[in-house]
Amino acid sequence: MNFDKKNARFLSMLGHRGAFSVSITELAQTIDNLILLTADLATLTGLERFRKIYPDKFYNIGIAEQNMIGVAGGLAKDGNVVFATTYANFITMRSYEQIRMNLGYMQFNVKLIGTGGGLSMGLSGSSHLGIEDVALMRAIPNMTIISPADGNEIAKTIFAAGKHVGPMYIRLTGGMNSPIVYNKDYEFVIGKAITLREGNDIAIVSTGTMVYESLEAAKELEKQGLSAQVINMHTIKPLDTDIIDRVLKRVKLLVTVEEHSVIGGLASAIAEYKSQIQTLVPQLSIGLPDQFVKPGEYSYLMSKYGLTSEKISRKIVERYSSI
Repeated sequence: MNFDKKNARFLSMLGHRGAFSVSITELAQTIDNLILLTADLATLTGLERFRKIYPDKFYNIGIAEQNMIGVAGGLAKDGNVVFATTYANFITMRSYEQIRMNLGYMQFNVKLIGTGGGLSMGLSGSSHLGIEDVALMRAIPNMTIISPADGNEIAKTIFAAGKHVGPMYIRLTGGMNSPIVYNKDYEFVIGKAITLREGNDIAIVSTGTMVYESLEAAKELEKQGLSAQVINMHTIKPLDTDIIDRVLKRVKLLVTVEEHSVIGGLASAIAEYKSQIQTLVPQLSIGLPDQFVKPGEYSYLMSKYGLTSEKISRKIVERYSSI
């Protein structure tokens, strides 16, 4: 796959589901024993093309997420590289015990793809919102968790997942025509965060869709005389603590931004690490509040819950001024 401006625009237009579909279809050309499972979302996740090209590598398990994880574990035990996908809330919540035992305990080589993470399924209501999924997956030993920033990084993640041995949860956020963060090739390493912008006053550590919003927020902060570093923490588990150590030696405020509950996600992961070391750098956690989200269009909900660049920068200025 080419990682250039043309492909970045193409994957951006397709959105996170389309980017996954294109990536997994291309990956299947290189891995003979790759198998893709879905829980009745072949059409809604754009996997019909994969099914037609690789009918022997595709299984629709139906609306039976727990069974899908069991099937995935069995196929992985036989030596296959297994990807299993459905909405983020269903794949993590309905299947939690099966994931804990088959993937965490048994460490089977299964990659879970949670689509519609965050607020993107807002019109379907709280039942379809995946805003606690990272918290759940973080609690399972041996689980790797990745939240890509844009279409190109989704492709990078899928290809890296194909080579990675062990259970993994890949969280896909955003909608169609998603903002572009990467318009050229770059090095993607599981567990190694990427600094996208340098800064000395503030460090903004973000993941998923919030990487773009954080970059835009940093531009707003610059207009107000504040220098903000922006870090793409695409891998939430294992956490890149090396970059956190370096950041804490330089900045006056560390900010986490995520399209997830402020409980149990990126903010919690970094706060937990900070509690083990000596640092006086305060942390501002920006994310979704500890409450159920009412139905609404995606962009409306993002603004309502303060996950736009303008509102992110405003919160940072308010917190920074109190230091």
